[in-house]
Amino acid sequence: MDTQLLDAFIAVVESGSFSVAAERVHLTQPAVSKRIALLEQQLDCKLFDRIARNVSLTEAGEALLPRARNILLDVAETRQSIRDLSGTVAGTLRLAISHHIGLHRLPSVLKEFTTRHPNVRVDIDFMESETAYEAVRQGRFEIAVITLAPEQHPSLQAFPLWLDHLQLVVAPDHPLSEVARLDVADLGHYPAILPDLSTYTGRKIKQFFDQRDCKLSTSIATNYLETIKMMVSVGLGWSMLPAIMIDDSLRQLNCKGLALERTLGYIHHQNRSLSNAAKAFIELLCHSSSAEQ
Repeated sequence: MDTQLLDAFIAVVESGSFSVAAERVHLTQPAVSKRIALLEQQLDCKLFDRIARNVSLTEAGEALLPRARNILLDVAETRQSIRDLSGTVAGTLRLAISHHIGLHRLPSVLKEFTTRHPNVRVDIDFMESETAYEAVRQGRFEIAVITLAPEQHPSLQAFPLWLDHLQLVVAPDHPLSEVARLDVADLGHYPAILPDLSTYTGRKIKQFFDQRDCKLSTSIATNYLETIKMMVSVGLGWSMLPAIMIDDSLRQLNCKGLALERTLGYIHHQNRSLSNAAKAFIELLCHSSSAEQ
C-alpha cells in the first residue's frame, strides 16, 4: 500500500478538512482528493462521509485509522533505524511541546540543538500536555516535553526534569494584597482565573481546594498561562502561576497552607526505539535541567 495515500488519509482525519490537509502535506486539494479516491478504490470501500463542509470517518475509515498510523510509524522507524546505523545525527525529529515550556524552558535547548545538529529537521507542534500524551501514544511524535500526568500511562515512559512551584499572584493593587494574614478560605471571596479543568494543573488546584472544603470562585478559565498572567495583572482576579513567570506586573502573596507544585518533563513511547536525534535532544534537555537546579 502506498504510504503517500495513507499520509493523505491521516492528514484529512486530523485536520477534518481536505483543504487544510492539502496545506499540511504540501499538495493541492484536488491532489489530496485524488489520493483518497485511489485509496478507497484499492480498499473497495468508502472512507469518509462528506456532508456539506463536514468530513467524518465511515466505519471502514475508523477501522483503517489505527492500522494506517501503525504502518506509517513502522516505515518511519525503519528509515530512521537504517539511517542511525551510521551513527550520524540526522533525519526528522518530531516534538510535541507545551506552550509554557516552549516559551520559558526550551529556547536555549532548541537553539543549541539546531546549532550542534544542522542535519536534523526539527518538527515542533505546540499543544496542551493532555493532548500530547495521546499523540505520543499514537506514534505521531517521538518525544513530548510537557506537564507530566499525575498517574503513569501504561504504554508511555515519563521522565521528570523540573519541579514547577505555583505561586499565588494578584495585581499590585488587588484587595487581597492588603490582607495582613491571608488564609486559603479568604481566596474564595474573590474571583480566580485558573487553568481549565481539562488540564492537569487546573485539576490539581481544584483538588487542593476541594480537599480543604474551601470555595473556589472561578470567573474565567483558560489553558494559556500567558493569558492568565495578563488578566491577573489588570486586576481581573487572583491565580496560581509558575514562579518563572512572575515579574513586576504581579504581586506574589503568601497564604498559610497554600503550597502547590507540578512536575515538568518529557515522555516517549516505551516500545519505540529512539532515533539518534531524539537521544541527542534528550541529552541536551537533561543537561539543561540539571544546570538550572
